[in-house]
Amino acid sequence: MPVDLRPLPGQLAAELRALVTPGPRMADEWACIASVMLAILLAHAIGARMVAWAAFTAFVLMKGDPRETMLRGVLRIVGTGFGAGLALAVVPLAARSLPLAMACAALVGTVALYGMLTARRAYAWLLVGLTFEMILLDKLEHPTLDTHAFSQTRMLEVVAGTIACVAVSLSVRLFTRPGANAAPIETPRRMYWHPAAARHAAQAGVTLALLPLLHHFAGIHELAQAGVTIMAVMIVPATGLGTSGLVPVSRRLLHRAIGCLSGSALALAILLVAEGSVPVLVAGTIVGILIGRHIENGSTRAPYIGLQFTLAILVVLVPDSYATAEIRPGVQRLISILLGMALLEPVLLVWHAVSGRRGVEARSESGAGSE
Repeated sequence: MPVDLRPLPGQLAAELRALVTPGPRMADEWACIASVMLAILLAHAIGARMVAWAAFTAFVLMKGDPRETMLRGVLRIVGTGFGAGLALAVVPLAARSLPLAMACAALVGTVALYGMLTARRAYAWLLVGLTFEMILLDKLEHPTLDTHAFSQTRMLEVVAGTIACVAVSLSVRLFTRPGANAAPIETPRRMYWHPAAARHAAQAGVTLALLPLLHHFAGIHELAQAGVTIMAVMIVPATGLGTSGLVPVSRRLLHRAIGCLSGSALALAILLVAEGSVPVLVAGTIVGILIGRHIENGSTRAPYIGLQFTLAILVVLVPDSYATAEIRPGVQRLISILLGMALLEPVLLVWHAVSGRRGVEARSESGAGSE
């Protein structure tokens, strides 16, 4: 999407006009709202535990082409299923030992992120890692957690979000462009061994290994969101990594921080005004989704800010039960997201410094050998 180079007041005026201008952009934004609201209803109806994850699934899957939406939904379900199955086999044993929990968090996170960066069905690889890390970290926080039941609810949340998103996407296509000839979906090319991607994924693995350690000594809650954050911000094109992903990942960290903090500020204000009122919480969620998607679709250099703005809205304003809606879980999840960012940046800096030093030494040796 071309970047808007007009002065900021002009850009803001144009964005406000676009917010109320009928067209494909408005249709997409309201389709996202419908998708999330339907996912919340389905998640509550089928007894999902973390309703916000179903809502976020419905949001991130929404694409312009229903076929792409459906493909991403299938990959999300498959990846979640494999990640949950792996967690069922490994987590009960890994949770008994801190070193083993750290090793499992690092290994699965590294392999999953490498698959995300290089594999043809990258999205499924990402969900394998995210699901495993979430179940492992929740098990460490709640030792009596039934991993089988938790894996089941993870699947329920993803299925609810996927069904909602596909249903809305198909409805939008049916009523807006029933006779349009859809372009073929491009199949990503398989990328073989990629050393830079492997190094990059290993940095995420090292950071993920710190989360069980942090929980053991600090007892911080909701670390699953930190694990999600670490993996999500490390998703950058493998072709541009070089010896270090410090610059592109730091940029994503900055955009994630801006989006999360601004979205959370609005969400917390709505929570305080709502005082437990379900209609106010739902209305606030709709407004937050509309703003976040509008930013994501805008002529900006940072659409990732809009995605993270919406994530913060959903994490804070979509409780597991509206009957017990309160501010504490949302704040804890937000703190966990920020903590994931704070852990990752030092790892990136150290790795970048070591890689830079090795590069200098290698060039020095090469120059000395040529004399």
